Amino acid sequence: TQNSKLKTHRMLSLLIFIPLLTLAPIFFLSAEKSKYFKFIALGAMGFEFIISGLLYIKFSAAPDLLINGIASNFKLIEKVDWISLDLGGMGKVSIDYFLGVDGLNIFMIMLSSFVLLIGVVSSWNIEKNAKGYFSLYLLLSSSIMGCFLALDFFLFFLFFELMLLPMYFLIGLWGGPRREYASIKFFLYTLTGSLLILIVMIALYISVIDPVETAVNLGFITNTKIVGPGLITQVQSMLLSGDISDADKVHTFNILYMMDPGNYIPGSMLHILSSSLIFGVKARYVAFLAIFIGFAIKMPSVPFHTWLPDAHVEAPTPVSVVLAALLLKVGAYGIIRIAYPVFPDGAIHYAKWVAVLGVISIIYGAFNALAMKDIKKLIAYSSVSHMGFVLLGIASLTVEGINGAIYQMFSHGILTTMLFLIAGVLYDRTHDRTIENYRGLASKMPNYTIVVTVAFFASLGLPGFSGFIAELFVLLGAFHSYNLNGFIPRWLSVIAVSGILIGAAYYLWTLQKMFFGKFWIKVPKYYGALKDLNRREFIMLVPLIIVTTIFGLFPGLLFDLVSPAVNDLVTFMMKTNPNN
Repeated sequence: TQNSKLKTHRMLSLLIFIPLLTLAPIFFLSAEKSKYFKFIALGAMGFEFIISGLLYIKFSAAPDLLINGIASNFKLIEKVDWISLDLGGMGKVSIDYFLGVDGLNIFMIMLSSFVLLIGVVSSWNIEKNAKGYFSLYLLLSSSIMGCFLALDFFLFFLFFELMLLPMYFLIGLWGGPRREYASIKFFLYTLTGSLLILIVMIALYISVIDPVETAVNLGFITNTKIVGPGLITQVQSMLLSGDISDADKVHTFNILYMMDPGNYIPGSMLHILSSSLIFGVKARYVAFLAIFIGFAIKMPSVPFHTWLPDAHVEAPTPVSVVLAALLLKVGAYGIIRIAYPVFPDGAIHYAKWVAVLGVISIIYGAFNALAMKDIKKLIAYSSVSHMGFVLLGIASLTVEGINGAIYQMFSHGILTTMLFLIAGVLYDRTHDRTIENYRGLASKMPNYTIVVTVAFFASLGLPGFSGFIAELFVLLGAFHSYNLNGFIPRWLSVIAVSGILIGAAYYLWTLQKMFFGKFWIKVPKYYGALKDLNRREFIMLVPLIIVTTIFGLFPGLLFDLVSPAVNDLVTFMMKTNPNN
């Protein structure tokens, strides 16, 4: 079987490097030419959106690729040797520039390009140090795309860490009155999660070999483009029997190799049969918990969520949009792409507790949203609640549940973009986000009221919108889990359903409080400022309504491409579970 069939698709690199390349003209232009920065960023994100559309078309038509002679769900990849170090008797280090697209990330890439484009349009009124703002925005765009595309853990971690810097400054320099506090809190929380992930990444590197590069070291092959499953099995058999010296072992950060128990060095801390204990707990279970917590902080899940409301309230609207729609999804994606398939035994061992954490997030986030007086904080806590559904779907380890979790990630990305944009519309006019300070806005802003109503009903899970499909499949998976694998008790699933009712309560209460009745606002000087949506705001909001409606009516557009990868993921995890 030939690995040469794995055609390199440079469009994957384009998605990462287009924003970085456009930093050059911004750097050379003087700070006074702010309008050019906006158009450069708009052009870059527009180009990214076009490329992602072409990527979707190519992905839909492309056959599954063979990787090392084994069928995979990847249809587009790009792989180049990047860093190689000979450590003498300690073996070699192999780090690849390895990107790929399968059903687990195709819609995250589409979502990213769409939201980042809308984020630029939303940033059109940014005047304060526009050069710095759009430079950081483009850097953030590259790092987000890199996280969703990377299949090498080292490369993923590089992009994961890179997101910290631009987001810290975007909140800290362009945010609200308490921006310094919010940005530092965001940075410290996320850095703590990153350190946990880093520790696990190093432990995996020590424990895992690259069977192909090791075969080269052993002299079995000279051309890594011609590799079959028989060669991989031969190297793994030699590794198991101790016939490969330390000097010939090539350690790797390749996530796909980390998923194969045959590539783990016998006796290493993270070998699936290892008896190593940390604080009396199996080392692999501790590693799973560490990496899970690292990603759960980014999601964020209760109790690691407290940075999120502060960051959202202080961040400017476009930054809130990117933070909620994309950065939270990187955490959930990391769990699906890395934590679960690399540590299936840990995921299964702690499945019930992951589900409990998801349900607590659903209920706690919903009750907090119900108590909020600031509309941005309400939306922030609603995000905690909605991401709890993602965690519940993942914990179910059913095809329905994980499909629903991915659908919820995509749907929430669209809906939370709408929600923060509508909060920004009001704040731009009055500089006030307090719910109690408005009455009867429908009489003054009818088009705005229609958009808000659609966004609220879509977010609370009304049939006909994407939110309904997402939550339905998560709950189907949660209930099915009880009969299929016993991971989630029925009572947990029943409690999760009540989160939808609480969600309806805080959305309908806000809608009734702010938009109906006799018109009134607390600060009379803003009466004249409360004008209906302008053209730019229509351009941002109408496409989001169209997308959530299309995916609410035609869920097959997503499920048809995602389901094969999810089926294989669930099958793989149950097959490699040593408890079976």
